[in-house]
Amino acid sequence: MLLKGFEVEVYTGTPLGKIVGLSHFISQDLAGFVKEPDSRNVEYVTAPTRHYAQALCDLVTPRMRLRHYLRGLGDYSIIPGSTLSLGDSRQFYRSDPTHPYHSYIESTYGTRVVTASVHINIGIEDPEILMRACRLVRMEAPLLLALSASSPFLDGGATGYHSTRWASFPKTPEQVPLFESHQHFIDWTNAQLASGSMQNVRHLWSSVRPNGNQRPYDLNRLELRICDLVASPIHLLAITALLEARIQMILDNPDLDPLLANGLGYDGFQLASLADQNEAQVARHSLEAELIHWQSGQPILARDWIQDLYDQVWPLAKTKGYSCFLSPILEILREGNQAQQWLRLHQEGYAPQSILIQAIATMVQQELEVRDKLCEPVAL
Repeated sequence: MLLKGFEVEVYTGTPLGKIVGLSHFISQDLAGFVKEPDSRNVEYVTAPTRHYAQALCDLVTPRMRLRHYLRGLGDYSIIPGSTLSLGDSRQFYRSDPTHPYHSYIESTYGTRVVTASVHINIGIEDPEILMRACRLVRMEAPLLLALSASSPFLDGGATGYHSTRWASFPKTPEQVPLFESHQHFIDWTNAQLASGSMQNVRHLWSSVRPNGNQRPYDLNRLELRICDLVASPIHLLAITALLEARIQMILDNPDLDPLLANGLGYDGFQLASLADQNEAQVARHSLEAELIHWQSGQPILARDWIQDLYDQVWPLAKTKGYSCFLSPILEILREGNQAQQWLRLHQEGYAPQSILIQAIATMVQQELEVRDKLCEPVAL
């Protein structure tokens, strides 16, 4: 199996769903947590591992430590969702008023970047194989957003999107091609830095990007950035298993490369444009979005495309020994993602705050169940 790790951003706030900026305290006092430009969310990173059971504990354990710390500060909790569901999106709350890059972020993007998400990293050492995997994942990243969508609310109301986060997030630069080679990625990145469309090598905010210790030269992993925050660790592992299996398929079969296998005769820029269009559809409709399949050029519902991929990768995942972690994909397809479940409750008359209050309690219960079944006691 491939190495995998996570960068997880979460909001902090009260059990009533009000988001409160605490990251400047958390990052000082709690090892392993770092602040974002806005103080209302905080990030932790898991160590890479090949094993799903270990990855599950690595996801849950820091959250348990964070919850314990928050209780020491007052009546605070972790807030699910990927946008400022109950507000306030009008104001930026700086975590570090003296940081020049944070000043740039606030003045350029405002609260469009004050979102919570999960970045999934999959280890791939060979840079050319990494580029090939990035091309495939870029074309299918909308499906992973469809599974993870969890941001239908902003400032106390429904927005009309299932992923308000991805609909509003300032993808930067605006146009990112499918990189045809490692050298193409190097040349393109240096050109963006020279033109100022990227402030630094980290300032590539697209659905998927090559990552490593010295970008764009020294690369060792694929970073999927499109997913909303997935509160359920079991569901996040299922999405990761689908991603890993799909990557393993292109490692075994280079002919899956979209530059070779697309039936539309598209080049890398045209394929990237198609991926962007599909992302926009999924941000609005998630699993019910009508997309254009990059291989056939035919329309297909996101949920049907995901089911097709699931059927393709299941034998591989079973052979590799992680099909049990993949199977919750079917539960998401059957019951809906987080956004769809919240919107159903909203249509039944529940206010966003009531929905968030219940979601906060559910998130706690899910973590306790994982901890009790699989993990060592958390050192607090």
